[in-house]
Amino acid sequence: MGKRDNRVAYMNPIAMARSRGPVQSSGPTIQDYLNRPRPTWEEVKEQLEKKKKGSKALAEFEEKMNENWKKELEKHREKLLSGNESSSKKRQRKKKEKKKSGRQFFRF
Repeated sequence: MGKRDNRVAYMNPIAMARSRGPVQSSGPTIQDYLNRPRPTWEEVKEQLEKKKKGSKALAEFEEKMNENWKKELEKHREKLLSGNESSSKKRQRKKKEKKKSGRQFFRF
């Protein structure tokens, strides 16, 4: 039994594309992009000034967050100053627990 001839003629993809002709593009061309209307320098400056000013809502929100942050800091400071002794005891307990847990791994 002879082998079947399964060879196929090679088709050069670039040559095939050239034979079809120029491609019809559906979107805007490069010339359209380059010729698009652009803002003048004065308009750009105005836009930049508007961005620098920012929005009133954002400014109010930031102010409110700053006030909340200050209140949280005061509460935290009071906690630290009043409960300083108890926190040191908690740290010692945690150290003891870590030492105990570390010992268990080395026992056989």
